Amino acid sequence: MIIKNLADWDLKSKPETYLYLLLTLVLVIAGLGNLTAQDQNSEKIFKAGAALSVITPKIGTSINGNFQEGFAQHIHDDTHARGLVLDDGETKIAMVTLDLCMVYRETVDNAKKRAEQYTGIPVENMMISAIHTHSGGTACAVFGSTPDPDYLAFLEERAADAIIRANNNLEPAKIGWGVGSEPTEVFNRRWKLKEGKTFTNPFGGKDKVRMNPGFENPDLSGPAGPIDPEVPIIAVQSLSGEPIALLANYSLHYVGGTKSGDISADYFGMFANRIGEMIGADRQNPEFVGIMTNGTSGDINNINFGGPVPKPMKKYEKMAIVANKVAAEAFKVYQSITFHDWVPLASAQTEVILGVRKPDEAELERAKKIVAEAEGPLLLKRDELYARETIFLNDFPDQKQLILQALQIGDLAITAVPCEVFVEIGLEIKAKSPFKQTFSVSLANGYNGYLPTPQHHEWGGYETWRARSSYLEVNASNVITSNLLGLLDKLKSSSVTSR
Repeated sequence: MIIKNLADWDLKSKPETYLYLLLTLVLVIAGLGNLTAQDQNSEKIFKAGAALSVITPKIGTSINGNFQEGFAQHIHDDTHARGLVLDDGETKIAMVTLDLCMVYRETVDNAKKRAEQYTGIPVENMMISAIHTHSGGTACAVFGSTPDPDYLAFLEERAADAIIRANNNLEPAKIGWGVGSEPTEVFNRRWKLKEGKTFTNPFGGKDKVRMNPGFENPDLSGPAGPIDPEVPIIAVQSLSGEPIALLANYSLHYVGGTKSGDISADYFGMFANRIGEMIGADRQNPEFVGIMTNGTSGDINNINFGGPVPKPMKKYEKMAIVANKVAAEAFKVYQSITFHDWVPLASAQTEVILGVRKPDEAELERAKKIVAEAEGPLLLKRDELYARETIFLNDFPDQKQLILQALQIGDLAITAVPCEVFVEIGLEIKAKSPFKQTFSVSLANGYNGYLPTPQHHEWGGYETWRARSSYLEVNASNVITSNLLGLLDKLKSSSVTSR
């Protein structure tokens, strides 16, 4: 039946004609809408690229991570800058981990500027973080360790190279993410003391909480905080299914158990190798890149002080156990991931100014007296070390400026903080995030010491002791959390999520 004119419609006598035409019109419109969506999707090509750059320090140079300065005597395993670049066709983001304990903001900023010159990726879209191995080269002066200026210049180049080379390796790709759980290797290392029990801190005060208090300690009442057992992962593959990279996150400080003087990427490096083996990604060109980022682990280690004394282990044995467990969980998640041919990318960052906890006149005089009375040029005792830190902090500026960052990958979000973030903070961000899945990366885009909550400052303990490793104002965690949640809300409300 052909209707040439609306006047030919006899809707009263033939209502079925009207219904037929209406249904046809709806189907045509729907078909045009689907065609438009398909055309739009066909124009969007998602790309990914990854690369490794060696950052192993020279033998004889400083090792970070201990009260006293150590020096590299042997390379157990090379340390790396591990880079991943993602491109949705309009926006590129770059994520890099450095196998270091911590790294200066100035080093990271210079690396980003160099990478931007070669790739065009805005520095605001780059996240560079340290993994927190305690057996890497010194890139930030803390306690007895002092960085070699030549090594800092080398790091700037190699961190940038990880981004540049990853960008050079960009190819059409698909991406997916998920989250697992490995609760058996994370324990809160801060323990509350029983009523009436205290622990003397380096400033002559009394703490209600003690870090790493020893096994079978009768003065303990229980852990001072929770854990975060989650193992979030992001995986990218070529369109043919070859693995390009896998980035994971785990809230574990580090493992340790190395030989004195060894350079090692700790369990982070072992995880990267193990996950590549598990997914069959060895001997590829370009090579597969495994990446483990440090979550909110400022008060977390893998020692259960509430349990029995563990049996002695060989060097690197515990490290391998942790790496294998976390890699196995990541692999389990990887096997069930849904990969997407295209997702939107976005980045948002802000800078906040926070106060520095500086000594008063009496505290400064006490510190100078302790240092003056110390025997020998090396300060070996705890109170001597913190007295020197007190003198250093007296010369700090009254305020510090920090970069806070949030990245979006589809309905996944990542927040980045330049601190050793307490686990409670990461859990709060996850709980309040507007995104379906969220995780946080610590020690990112600089180093500004530990980030305890105000409650933990009140309790005291190592992580709150004023030093170059812990100096931000008591309320810093609230300011940082509020700003990060604001960045997440900004990303979520942006039109990029439906572009």
